[in-house]
Amino acid sequence: MGVPVARKLIDAHLVSGEPVPGREIGLRVDQTLTQDATGTLVMQELEALGLDRARTQVSVQYVDHNLLQADEKNAEDHAFLRSACRRYGLWFSKPGNGVSHPTHMQRFGVPGTTMVGSDSHTCAAGSLGMLAIGVGGLEVAMAIAGEPLYLRMPEIWGVRLTGSLPEWVSAKDVILEMLRRHSVKGGLNRIVEYHGPGLASLSAMDRHVIANMGAELGATTTVFPADQAVLDFLRAQDRADDFTELLPDPDAVYDLEDEIDLSTLEPLIACPSSPDNVVPVREVAGTEVRQVVIGSSANPGLRDFAIAAAMVRGRQTCDAVSFDVNPTSREILADLTKMGATLDLVQAGARLHQAGCLGCIGMGQAPAAGHNSLRTFPRNFPGRSGTKEDSVWLCSPETAAAAALTGVITDPRELNMGYPQVELPERATVNTAMLVPPLPPAQAAKEELVKGPNISSLPDFPPLPDDMAGPVLLKVGDNISTDEISPAGAAALPFRSNIPKLADFTFTRVDESYPERARSADEGHFVVGGDNYGQGSSREHAAITPRHLGLRAVVAKSFARIHWQNLANFGILALEFTDPADYDRVEQGHVLRLRGVRAQLSEGEEITATDTTTETDIALRHRLSPRQVEAVLAGGRIPLLARR
Repeated sequence: MGVPVARKLIDAHLVSGEPVPGREIGLRVDQTLTQDATGTLVMQELEALGLDRARTQVSVQYVDHNLLQADEKNAEDHAFLRSACRRYGLWFSKPGNGVSHPTHMQRFGVPGTTMVGSDSHTCAAGSLGMLAIGVGGLEVAMAIAGEPLYLRMPEIWGVRLTGSLPEWVSAKDVILEMLRRHSVKGGLNRIVEYHGPGLASLSAMDRHVIANMGAELGATTTVFPADQAVLDFLRAQDRADDFTELLPDPDAVYDLEDEIDLSTLEPLIACPSSPDNVVPVREVAGTEVRQVVIGSSANPGLRDFAIAAAMVRGRQTCDAVSFDVNPTSREILADLTKMGATLDLVQAGARLHQAGCLGCIGMGQAPAAGHNSLRTFPRNFPGRSGTKEDSVWLCSPETAAAAALTGVITDPRELNMGYPQVELPERATVNTAMLVPPLPPAQAAKEELVKGPNISSLPDFPPLPDDMAGPVLLKVGDNISTDEISPAGAAALPFRSNIPKLADFTFTRVDESYPERARSADEGHFVVGGDNYGQGSSREHAAITPRHLGLRAVVAKSFARIHWQNLANFGILALEFTDPADYDRVEQGHVLRLRGVRAQLSEGEEITATDTTTETDIALRHRLSPRQVEAVLAGGRIPLLARR
């Protein structure tokens, strides 16, 4: 049987386990990526691990999220990150250099390698034929220290592409079609691998758009082959020598299959407030719009900005619309400027911002409450924009620019203009001046970490009790996101390095009283959730701050992959209802009791809890490996390593 690209990558890096779906495997990690919203914890974890120097081929720390410096806190984080890179031997991408994912693709991505990143959109690097997986920060810290990545072997889902995209339809519409078909849970425990003749019409940056939002499918990662399109991209970056062809066997066999005829697609849009709430643009045409934002790692390519610039050239955008443009890297901004596209955007009324994530993570550009914001972003979870009562839509640059011109959601095919023909340069404006290389080992060993007053130490969590009881302080529904557990935005993000203070924001988008009630529950507490608990961002803060507030266990119908791993890493027991109907029987305020936890976890997957309020037993199960069980019982992986 023929072998897919994903399996070739796994086989080449397998260090333990058998690559059978559902079984735990260990993979050698070649590269790591961290960004400033999650990287500060990673560097604190490296300090706790006592690391001497990074043991990967390449590790890069980007500053792209916490760019808004309303006070001293974010600047303190940046100084700390720079000092940690100098101490531990990492590359440092200076503030304003660019969003981590496209910048890493431009400068460091290498076909055939593996990478883990403390950002769920790390999977974007799959566009180059890499096995790139978003994980929690502690997983990245362990990889930097030379340890394998452990995960359950996913199924490999082959998606065959045929045809080519029609005018006014682009790569964003491909991934929106996948979300329309399969939902935010469709990729759970799967690697999505795109193949087929339709790939020939998709550039490497088009593939980045699709791979990036594989995170919104819940997929472990997304993989594309390394073919002529990847060679063309690397050649444009003066890195053709880094190319290695990596293709699926002609008779490759996949665990699941799907097919998309690109020629049949039309402009699509994700309505508020979930990436899978997708409809054709024509069905919501005429809806009033007050903000349009172009940028983010979900549409980061030069083409994505250039097509919008060509559409607004010589025109003025609607005076009721704030038209915001976030270049994703200085390289792209330089090329846009050389093309004259920057001037086209500015003259049309665009507000040009620095290269970074910005509005995507709620760091500025918050929309007005009650007004629609169209964004070329990956996520529109409630409140993620920084506005509590927001109304965010996700779309392509073509659809976004059309709305900027008209002031309403508009199918771009209905504009009175021909489809712009954009001529992109054959060579990118390569600028590595803002990438600071690692120090030599002897000099690095003398470096001291620079910690401002807002940078706390990691909490020291005690072992999990063998018997525990506590109230269900919170019951939430399906698809609760890590944005709702530990919010992003300009108010919370500056405290990413200060766990006690960040804990004050925990679950406040769901229940503002949670932090106070949690601190009053002296013996610990439980949270009950629905399906896909913890979807979205990889931020391990969504595990650490509830743990800091006394969370002992989460009982849910099912868990999102990264958050499930993060819970185990920090000593929180993740349990699933054996019978999902039991979810309806456990109410907020009920008291749950677990007895003999150590024995139950060691004897198998089944575990019994008692709802002492109703005096009924509840059948639960866990999916933890023996390695994870040991960490949970110890209070987390760091206490486990410290005790060893």
